[in-house]
Amino acid sequence: MKLTFLGAAQTVTGSRYLLEADGKRVLIDCGLFQGTKNLRLRNWETLPFAADTLDAVILTHAHIDHCGYLPVLVRNGYRGPVYCTPGTADLCDVMLRDSARLQEEDAAFANRHGFSKHHPALPLYTTSDVENTLRLIVPREFDSPFALSNRLGFRLLPAGHILGAASVVLCCGHTVIAFSGDLGRPEDPLMRAPAPPAHADYLVVESTYGDRLHDALNPEDELAAMFARTFARGGIVVMPCFAVGRTQEILYYIARLKEGGRMPNVPVYLDSPMAISVTDLYRRHMGEHRLTVSQMRAIDHAAFMARTVDDSKSIASRRGPMVIVAGSGMATGGRVLHHLNLYAPDPRNTIALVGYQAPGTRGAALEAHAPVIKLHGDYVRVRAEVSSISSLSAHADYRETIRWLAGMNCPPVRTFVTHGEPPAADALRRRIVETLHWDCCVPQYRDSVELPEDPVREHPCPPCEAAQLPGREN
Repeated sequence: MKLTFLGAAQTVTGSRYLLEADGKRVLIDCGLFQGTKNLRLRNWETLPFAADTLDAVILTHAHIDHCGYLPVLVRNGYRGPVYCTPGTADLCDVMLRDSARLQEEDAAFANRHGFSKHHPALPLYTTSDVENTLRLIVPREFDSPFALSNRLGFRLLPAGHILGAASVVLCCGHTVIAFSGDLGRPEDPLMRAPAPPAHADYLVVESTYGDRLHDALNPEDELAAMFARTFARGGIVVMPCFAVGRTQEILYYIARLKEGGRMPNVPVYLDSPMAISVTDLYRRHMGEHRLTVSQMRAIDHAAFMARTVDDSKSIASRRGPMVIVAGSGMATGGRVLHHLNLYAPDPRNTIALVGYQAPGTRGAALEAHAPVIKLHGDYVRVRAEVSSISSLSAHADYRETIRWLAGMNCPPVRTFVTHGEPPAADALRRRIVETLHWDCCVPQYRDSVELPEDPVREHPCPPCEAAQLPGREN
């Protein structure tokens, strides 16, 4: 077996891993690089392999840094299946369409105003590319083994994090290689706890928060204090928010705060058609999360849903305290940019960051208290309070990740730490070595490693958990 790290190596975006085994080529995740320009330029590079030589793509989940490069792959000739959970399939329909629309709109805006270095500016992919991609998606249920060949197969285990998120466990002969995907938190109020595989000979684990522990503060209390502080100034709260997961959690807490009398009855606007569509999907997949029917109903009534452009524009005409929840979560695009342009210069207002901010994004600049940010070619002063609420993160911190790893029955022969910035990845590597005493490394971008089948182990492992794969050699 051969494993090549084509993304998420010493960075937190662009998740792509190429596994070659049993004569098959399988790509685990097909994500977009985000953040700094040198990373974004990778999205435009020539593929290091011919797209039509791939046999399958398996997605861990539907965040754009894990699925957002799929339309490029398809435009370059890929015609095979894209396997994922039903929840991820539904979310990809929403996320990829929105990604293409934003790229088309940004290119058109750049061409109208002439601030692009490229003439004309072009989107990375189009809505037509997305339509061709969505036809290839093949949903697979959690924990249901599926064969890719006589000796190679996989299953998907719940990873928490967001709706549909999975860890991918592949079995080739008697050798198991597992990809954690993005791990959720065990006590997340929306998603169920992530489930580790019984064992793996080789493991690829994420490290987004590999150097951090989440605050022990109650996010409901943090939000209540931030709202009270801002409203006392007569200010407006603008929340750049991820459409999947964080938006629903924010609305969940707002509903609780209003029900408990801890938040005044100020207007709350959800200005993100994608987040509105995603919230609807939670009803279709009630078995995947912890929300009850009554809690879903409370979320629906927690905010006014701004579905149209006119709805969005009308928000700016309002005065007085209010809350605006709008995409995107790292302020890289979407309707939130218009709200930041309006409200960032006013010191009465608050910009609330409620998730991970990748380096090079506007969200990261805001988190670092940059005095100005660039919006649509112009620089805007930031006089508003910037508040970061890290307890709302959808990623496991290093202690929670170690707990997930320790849930396996025996140590992997080798563990690869990915999907984290260099300090975070190396910090998690050290903690895994010191705490669990596992062989562990941080791969570089485009590194390839040979993985011997049936590796020699110091401690015996249980039989391969994918032993029930159809057609598998036992």
